[in-house]
Amino acid sequence: MTTKANEWVCSVKVATVWTEPTSMRELDAPGVANPVLMAEWLEALTYNERLALCNENRVQTQLLYGEPVLVEEIEGEWAKIIAMWQPSKKDSRGYPGWVPLAQLKKSEQLNSIGVVRVSSIKAQLWDMKEKPLLIVPFNTTLPVISEEAPYFKVQTPHGEALLLKKDADFAVSTEQYPKLLAEEVVALGELYLDLPYLWGGMSPYGYDCSGFSYNMLKACGYLIPRDASDQARSGEEVSIGDPSSWKKGDLLFFANDEGTGPVRHVGVYYGNGQLLHSPSTGKTVEILVLEGSKLEKEICAVRRYAV
Repeated sequence: MTTKANEWVCSVKVATVWTEPTSMRELDAPGVANPVLMAEWLEALTYNERLALCNENRVQTQLLYGEPVLVEEIEGEWAKIIAMWQPSKKDSRGYPGWVPLAQLKKSEQLNSIGVVRVSSIKAQLWDMKEKPLLIVPFNTTLPVISEEAPYFKVQTPHGEALLLKKDADFAVSTEQYPKLLAEEVVALGELYLDLPYLWGGMSPYGYDCSGFSYNMLKACGYLIPRDASDQARSGEEVSIGDPSSWKKGDLLFFANDEGTGPVRHVGVYYGNGQLLHSPSTGKTVEILVLEGSKLEKEICAVRRYAV
């Protein structure tokens, strides 16, 4: 895998992508620092402050450590970026938004033997002297320079580092990860039960509904659109009116006005009439019985990405 010269990469474990540089509030300072203080930032936010990330259109999505972006322009301490690994109708090249320049680093030209993707919820990254460097989240993807048992030697924004093989899956390229069965999408999702919802969230510090479905499918070898409305237009169409045709791992989409409005929510079908999803601010990842719930009457689409 050769890194392109015009690319930058995320240089913190999780970087939040903001709608505008002015979207960040003073209380969000820990979330835009380098090193980023994700847990401290989120723990300090009240329910209303979390809700404002959505209701006031402050946050778009998030980047993971080492994730490549195109930098379109730099305005003071901020960069306007395109997240190329997050397909979106907002831009044909990927998901747009603004990130603090301090959380990005220019990528280096590199010829690698492949890539690894973190398969653990979180994994310790070690420096070349086997001292702790950084904790990186699930689905972090990094170029591999070599294998040195029991490690992968990887290239990171901090230079060469070591990642235990037990914490990651190897592939020749990001496009060549094996496609796992749909049951694996559900099994991975179960690991995040009780994780608090986060608008724009794309990591084990918090997922939003489509960030949850995007990441569980990505970990199983399927790159799908980032947002629920885009996810609902892709994949294989499955009949809404025949729940017996739904399979574990299918994505179920929901809309207001009993399913006639714009798509507003997505979850992973758990089987047996149940939904595995990250519901909304103030709630946590859960398994919901659809029968008798508000969502039961709001189903507007079913799509199959994994078989």
